[in-house]
Amino acid sequence: MASKPPPSEIKALFLTREYPPEVYGGAGVHVDYLTRELAKRIPVEVRTFGDQARSDRNLEVHGFRFAQRGSEDAPENLRLPLQALRVGIGFAGRAAGADIVHCHTWYAHFGGLLAKILYGVPLVVTAHSLEPLRPWKREQLGRGADLAAWVERTTLEAADAVIAVSQEMKADILRHFRVPADRVAVIHNGIDPDEYRRVEARDRLVRFGIDLTRPTVLFVGRISRQKGILHLLAAVPHLDPLAQVVLCAASPDSQEIAREVEAAVVQAQAGRPGVVWIREMVDRPTAVQLYSQASVFCCPSIYEPFGIINLEAMACETPVVAAAVGGIREVVVHGETGFLVSLAQRAAPSFEPVRPDEFARDLARSINTLLADPALRLRLGAGGRRRVEEGFSWRAVAEKTLDLYRALLHADSPAQPPRGA
Repeated sequence: MASKPPPSEIKALFLTREYPPEVYGGAGVHVDYLTRELAKRIPVEVRTFGDQARSDRNLEVHGFRFAQRGSEDAPENLRLPLQALRVGIGFAGRAAGADIVHCHTWYAHFGGLLAKILYGVPLVVTAHSLEPLRPWKREQLGRGADLAAWVERTTLEAADAVIAVSQEMKADILRHFRVPADRVAVIHNGIDPDEYRRVEARDRLVRFGIDLTRPTVLFVGRISRQKGILHLLAAVPHLDPLAQVVLCAASPDSQEIAREVEAAVVQAQAGRPGVVWIREMVDRPTAVQLYSQASVFCCPSIYEPFGIINLEAMACETPVVAAAVGGIREVVVHGETGFLVSLAQRAAPSFEPVRPDEFARDLARSINTLLADPALRLRLGAGGRRRVEEGFSWRAVAEKTLDLYRALLHADSPAQPPRGA
């Protein structure tokens, strides 16, 4: 057996579906920032879906695009799961060349599982969401959702350590998977408060037709049942008529949800002026301007293991109104950084509200409270910024992750959670 490397010489291999410039969700943001921060301390290689090819001191990035070939005859909703397996084989086809392999989202898990088996490399998995709690994925992937669930279960249960992004997610992992509790560490997501901070510039927003003189309610996220955009649209008729609603929403999970959101936006626009739909995932400087000009940020998710989007809004001093679910409750402090709205839910796995009309009205009520009180918005916005600066830096995330790597590589017993978990 090869000798264990000194802590300062650990090399980590990240496997991920998302990496800049191809980022569409929170997992991609997480990998981007975490690898950059870790690379200040140890060598890091990233293997990802795409054409990326980059080498910058301690950080190397290699894209694997070939998965687009070979699945053309499969049913459309099975192509992505099959492509994910092909990429996983590609990931593992190149020797690991690292001391730790670290996977993000089920799309990359197969490659990590192969690397563990073929090269004997300890496997770490960060769970950003869990397939048993996302039944809407069947709408997108059909029976491919069963394949995704099998890959996720097999990999999590084989992993040497699993990172949960919230205490709520750790409880879900222990409930749904056969993973020993001492193999699950809680390490929250982070944010760069220097990149996400309030700005006065508005030049990037002109092309969207936003009225910068009106109070604004902002939504940013994928078009997914998970993100609850339809519940926010149901709340629109109950909002202060002077308010403008800006939806920065794209990348629909399926044609069905895309059609439903299209119809709901048309209906909302017919009922009142000032419902603006930005049909693209904007770049970071544009997102910062959107957060900064918003009066209120709304996160109506019905399932959210963490909710990094709320940190982004809070860092820009925008108060948040969010559903009181999952890891959101570990980020947003009711009455200090925004308002949490109770969501009486059906049992898992649907998570839909038992009384959706009531949930929509409660969202509107909390939003209207903030719209009517500029002083309260300023106080909660300042509280959000303070909470971000004090508790959610990527430097802290990287240090805890590195502690976990060291525990795996330099202990004879199963890895223990890092400090602060």
